[in-house]
Amino acid sequence: MSGALTLGSLFDGIGVFPLAARRQGIVPVWASEIEKAPVSITRRHFPGMAHLGDITKLDGGKIPPVHIITFGSPCQNISQIGNRTGITGEKSGLFFEAIRMIEEMRDATGGQFPIIAVWENVMGAFSSGDRMDFKAVLSAFTGSEVPMPASGRWANAGMVRGGVPDLSWRLMDAQHWARPRLARRQRVFIVADFGGRRAGEILFKPRPMLTLPAPCGTGGLPAPRRRSRPCS
Repeated sequence: MSGALTLGSLFDGIGVFPLAARRQGIVPVWASEIEKAPVSITRRHFPGMAHLGDITKLDGGKIPPVHIITFGSPCQNISQIGNRTGITGEKSGLFFEAIRMIEEMRDATGGQFPIIAVWENVMGAFSSGDRMDFKAVLSAFTGSEVPMPASGRWANAGMVRGGVPDLSWRLMDAQHWARPRLARRQRVFIVADFGGRRAGEILFKPRPMLTLPAPCGTGGLPAPRRRSRPCS
């Protein structure tokens, strides 16, 4: 694969996925977000990233294809502190709009793009809808029926192999993934690899933690850092 990897971010918020991508040399190409305040933030930090607007009005086959699509779809209906109407709820049901866009892009590009999709959401995804919502999420990604585990409960990590995409999921806690240590924040991540069998390597392979960027000072500018004197 030649050239830089590219990324599109759905339900972009304040651009956390684009920020993580940029720190790894991946180029954020476009984002979909409808809230004005987050868009104003990402326009400032990612001036070259296009803003496509409302996901329900987008056609995945008519927007620039990207290697990676990321999305943290709304959690209001599956969160343990939400109304628990489930993955088909008014907000959380927008998950299926992202799946639609991925399918449209793959159809339009002959299955070339995206190569990787990453979904992030709350831990409540494992238990909402009598634990059937996570089954629906996995089945939507794979386009096939994913059986429930014999235990009737979803493990904190797992894989669905043998088809397209190759898929892995994992429950991760932010406090273990940054220095200095962050507050406890558990989230479910799914990696879907449409181009190979790398989902497990991407999600399960140990990697060194990145340091947090310097906090912003007045006016949103990076905080000043003490500079050492040049050697004489």
